[in-house]
Amino acid sequence: MLTSKLSAAAVSSSSSTLFLNHRNRSNFAKKIHFNSLRPIVGWSCSKKSSTRRKMDSSASSRVVSPRASAQQLQDPDQLIDSVETFIFDCDGVIWKGDKLIDGVPETLDMLRSKGKRLVFVTNNSTKSRKQYGKKFESLGLDVSEEEIFASSFAAAAYLKSIDFPKDKKVYVVGEEGIQIELELAGFQYIGGPVDGDKKIELKPGFLMEHDEEVGAVVVGFDRYFNYYKIQYATLCIRENPGCLFIATNRDAVTHLTDAQEWAGGGSMVGAVRGSTQREPLVVGKPSTFMMDYLANEFNISKSQICMVGDRLDTDILFGQNGGCKTLLVLSGVTSLPMLQNPENAIQPDFYTNKISDFLSLKAATV
Repeated sequence: MLTSKLSAAAVSSSSSTLFLNHRNRSNFAKKIHFNSLRPIVGWSCSKKSSTRRKMDSSASSRVVSPRASAQQLQDPDQLIDSVETFIFDCDGVIWKGDKLIDGVPETLDMLRSKGKRLVFVTNNSTKSRKQYGKKFESLGLDVSEEEIFASSFAAAAYLKSIDFPKDKKVYVVGEEGIQIELELAGFQYIGGPVDGDKKIELKPGFLMEHDEEVGAVVVGFDRYFNYYKIQYATLCIRENPGCLFIATNRDAVTHLTDAQEWAGGGSMVGAVRGSTQREPLVVGKPSTFMMDYLANEFNISKSQICMVGDRLDTDILFGQNGGCKTLLVLSGVTSLPMLQNPENAIQPDFYTNKISDFLSLKAATV
């Protein structure tokens, strides 16, 4: 369970990478900026105005300082022996779409045989922890629900950590994963996929109504995204005093299939940010909220964690913000030219092609 100490974890918003396809990946040349938002420790009706002031006035930006260039992983045993826990991103690391990446089962089995704790963290909010457990099972991977942390769960955990009132409602721009986690946490919600078919008939004098009891809007990846949802979320955030704007993530792209990249949750967050002119509180990677939660949940020292991911501005920054070792795999979003671009300021400790290199590199050294 979260404690008041944990609820003071930093919750940050980050800019997304460019929408990249195979032709323009090499053009990735932007330094990453992100805003750090001071967390809200308590939430009550009497604190609504101060909540808004905190959110508006505490945003500050900083530039990620250049780091030494990443080393190509040569000695996996040295990295494995230096940490107790491996945190893996899922999309682009474990699977692409619904296709398992080669060598993953054997690699995870090897790490478990060495007594390593494995945790799987995903910014994809479309599923709950339980639903992700079923996906792992369908791919032949033995992963427990307690080892899975999705941004849908993080959104509910964050609301719980700030004592969000149970008599207030949450408007969901997203899919059922968010709704399931909110319900498990005891929060009321409206919106979600059921609003996907709703349309606005713009007639002279038309005024769109909204629920004034909505105290938070949670925005995640949403394949049913439409203008109705943008307007409803905008009205809640702009007109309901103290209404929180929470984003599960700001990922530019995602892997819905293994054939190409697709617009990610950051596109939905960007639309609501544009209409409200408000920065969201981001609870997924690279926010340190989930890292603090994991360290508390498993009683792990962050220096004993290696974060493994395929994205620089979410996975690697997530690990660096948390004080962990970092390993970039090139099996997902980030290519080697993107990593080595002189203007890229985010450098992991190590990089390799895919996590099964843990096995192939070990075999090569024998």
